[in-house]
Amino acid sequence: MAKYQKKTIYFDYASATPIDKSVADLVSSYERKFFANPSSIHSGGVEARTVIEDTRVNIARLIYAHSYEIIFTASGTESDTLAILGTVRLYKNLPVQAGKKVPHIITTSIEHPAVLELCKVLEKAGEAEVTYIVPDAQGIINPKDVRDALKDNTILVSVMYANNEIGTIQPIMEIAKVIRHWRKSKNSKFPLLHTDACQAINYLEIENIEKLGVDLLTFNSSKIYGPKGVGVLYKKRAVVLAPLYVGGGQEFGLRSGTENTSSIAGTSLALEQTLKMKKKESARLTKLRDYGIKKLLSLSKTSGYEIVLNGDRVFRLPNNINISISGISSELLVIELDAKGILVSAKSACKSDEPDESYVINALRKAQGITSKSTDGSLRISLGRQTTKSDIDTLVATIADILKKYKSLK
Repeated sequence: MAKYQKKTIYFDYASATPIDKSVADLVSSYERKFFANPSSIHSGGVEARTVIEDTRVNIARLIYAHSYEIIFTASGTESDTLAILGTVRLYKNLPVQAGKKVPHIITTSIEHPAVLELCKVLEKAGEAEVTYIVPDAQGIINPKDVRDALKDNTILVSVMYANNEIGTIQPIMEIAKVIRHWRKSKNSKFPLLHTDACQAINYLEIENIEKLGVDLLTFNSSKIYGPKGVGVLYKKRAVVLAPLYVGGGQEFGLRSGTENTSSIAGTSLALEQTLKMKKKESARLTKLRDYGIKKLLSLSKTSGYEIVLNGDRVFRLPNNINISISGISSELLVIELDAKGILVSAKSACKSDEPDESYVINALRKAQGITSKSTDGSLRISLGRQTTKSDIDTLVATIADILKKYKSLK
């Protein structure tokens, strides 16, 4: 059995957040009390069903949606898949589409793997044509590029609200405006607009989802200090999707399988707490983020290594710092920091076991006109509720020591 002897400082909140104590207590209590199958017609099943439906109503209330627009899944990845594959399958089954081109999807080259890899699979199988919008050098998508990529057979645009690696915030409302104008000019229901908001929900506008202008929106519980194993898909009332698989017909026929009653209830409480503290916590973390960026970039003057910030300085999540350090691999930096009790990541946790450098950082390099393979290591440092200024100071001092050590070996 592994032993954890040293105190750790956690800087990987973008991968997963620790479950809030009150949320954990609720989940534990409900697991014992409402364990019956929510589809059963006996009193135990009815009680469990009531918990789920009350939770659905509360989540809808928190984001100014309707309860029937909230679909529970098992993860953010599953919610993304339901949004994308559900749209593709529905479109292909529409009688009026017979004989027309394969459906066209627009996404970006820096999306989360849950979106990017699915689009590649659909493309390879000939089930969809995909356009990958390239960001600018700061990681921002230009709405004009989305407009220019639209075609008569475009059925879906999927652009994440905020990037999971570099924290850049995308102009979703402007993209939504482009799509509304296109649909009106074509007298069509397509394309739909989907956004993955798993990273954004802690800090960005989501309380008025109609104002955001999206048709489909994904978030998950494990990013908001809730239990793992629950995803949510907001599906605008007029939107119709095909199910991923069939069975018991749960979640309005879109997601068959027995619901996780206790964790769904925990997700609602976690979201409620997150939205209540959003303004204050965002301001606190923004100050810590900017302090950390300034301290880390200043190491360029003393360490002999070039250190640069990846992503936009302004349009950035309050909790995200992503830097590249010249001449040192990401994996080496992560391992060295971990040995000293500091937990960071090099890229998306979903891609951390792959040896190649981050495709997100590569996209920024290409936008800057750099085509050569990089030897620079990138670090994603993501802050959270437990992060303090002292933690930032410890991180900076530790990185300085690591750089000094490797400089002496050259």
